[in-house]
Amino acid sequence: MAKQKPRTKARRITRDGLKILDKIFGVDPQAEVWNEEFAEQAEVAEVLYAARTAAKLTQAQLAKKVGTTQQVISQLEDADYQGHSLSMLRRIAAALDRRVEIRLVPSRRKKAATPRR
Repeated sequence: MAKQKPRTKARRITRDGLKILDKIFGVDPQAEVWNEEFAEQAEVAEVLYAARTAAKLTQAQLAKKVGTTQQVISQLEDADYQGHSLSMLRRIAAALDRRVEIRLVPSRRKKAATPRR
């Protein structure tokens, strides 16, 4: 009788590209922070785009009302853009007969409890 090899756990194969990349490169602890920052930038871009298109304005038309260039409006509507200023957002809001509203909401990230002194 031939010896049998001991059974090992079968490996599961995944087709999830993100899981494969995480396994190869590891997960950067900073990734969650970057994700949150990108989500915030994308949200601002989406709100600006939605407001402009709801007003049936082109980027050039909105730029003229705001007193800037079409390229600036294009940058502000880009999710990768990091240079949003409150004053520019207020100018755009005024041109669209809107106002800027800022809210502070609880963080999604759980922070470790800090000891009281």
